[in-house]
Amino acid sequence: MREVASTSPAAAIAEFAEAARAIVSRENVRAATPQESVAGLQPQLVVAPGDEQELARVLQLANGAGLAVTPRGGGTKLAWGNPPRRADVVLSTTRLNRIVEHAWADLTVTVEAGCTMETLQNALALHGQRLALDPLWPDRATVGGVLSTNDSGVLRLRFGALRDLIIGITLVLPDGTIAKSGGKVVKNVAGYDLPKLATGALGTLGVITRAVFRLHPAPKEARTISFAARDFADAQRLLLAIQDSRLAHSALQVRCAENAAPHIDTLFEATEAGLAAQIEQLRAISVPTPVTESGADVWNARQAIYGDDESRGTGSPYAIAKISILPAHIAETLSTLASKCASAVRWSTVIQATGIGCIRLQGDAERIGKVLAELRTSIEQAGGSLTIAHRHSTIPSLDAWGATGDALPLMRVIKQQFDPAATLNPGRFVGGI
Repeated sequence: MREVASTSPAAAIAEFAEAARAIVSRENVRAATPQESVAGLQPQLVVAPGDEQELARVLQLANGAGLAVTPRGGGTKLAWGNPPRRADVVLSTTRLNRIVEHAWADLTVTVEAGCTMETLQNALALHGQRLALDPLWPDRATVGGVLSTNDSGVLRLRFGALRDLIIGITLVLPDGTIAKSGGKVVKNVAGYDLPKLATGALGTLGVITRAVFRLHPAPKEARTISFAARDFADAQRLLLAIQDSRLAHSALQVRCAENAAPHIDTLFEATEAGLAAQIEQLRAISVPTPVTESGADVWNARQAIYGDDESRGTGSPYAIAKISILPAHIAETLSTLASKCASAVRWSTVIQATGIGCIRLQGDAERIGKVLAELRTSIEQAGGSLTIAHRHSTIPSLDAWGATGDALPLMRVIKQQFDPAATLNPGRFVGGI
């Protein structure tokens, strides 16, 4: 593969575009629109390869030309992480959308990165199976994007996180190397656990083209039971009591907002007889608080926190943050959040029993920035983390990631090993990687 040599950025883009058209055909290379900006940066081109061989050749071409590449699936989480330092080319995986193999007898599936989660789940359901994962915007979010952002929902309480569900991956490195876990490993990837390494890396190490997941049987029946807690301390007590019980719940969360009592939601998945027994046990734990059956829509509370394309940029400034805390610190964190916001900032949050949650702040931009900074300090002092998933442009600038810990030097070495030219999403990940 020849490298593109140019004397100016515009010439490099033009020469790259012409060479990319020869690989993927002219209709699959086009100018990027304003709607395809990446955290406020406007890329020049969108290239959509048709298979991983084409993707490898295009990525190698961009790497040789010194262009910054942003991998993109459904585009639902392009604002996550820090803004990249540069964004020249969007590399779209939407044409890599096949379910390669559903080995239903072995409870595994091999799927290309551009397949949407909804399409995948619908295909698995035909055999009474599912990928036990509930990411945001499943109708648009793609397998590669979900893996790159490590976006798992409430089902992780029972079935584990993405790193527990993925058993194989194919990753294209910036130099065009196609690395496959579990098979012959070429060049820089020897000794690395690729599935775990690529999960949550925001596309800064390589472009995911294919993944292999282990599956679970779809539940026979499902029911959601909800009840209100008296206050934050009572909510934490009930969450911990349910976790310490012998209940076989699939999901457990607490929903809170200013001027409203905390609500706890519990998801049971079993046979009808099994559900009845589980619910009776829950009633005994929650006494004297009455429980009621809720609709499945309560599990969309996390998605309501994050909002959608139509709500972004409308109304007063807002920010969205993801938190990770110890379950024993849930009440303390909620109390700190409420006191920091006081009457100046409206807030709502959903926290899973695992201690992973999301927060939405809306109101005065300066005050939101102060709340985020103070809340991050409080959470980090308790051993947790707060990352910013969305921040309105008027809110004072804050690093998306917060404290980097002592792993940053090793992470820099890995980035240098995989992407020495900083071609992929430069600056977007922790510590400006």
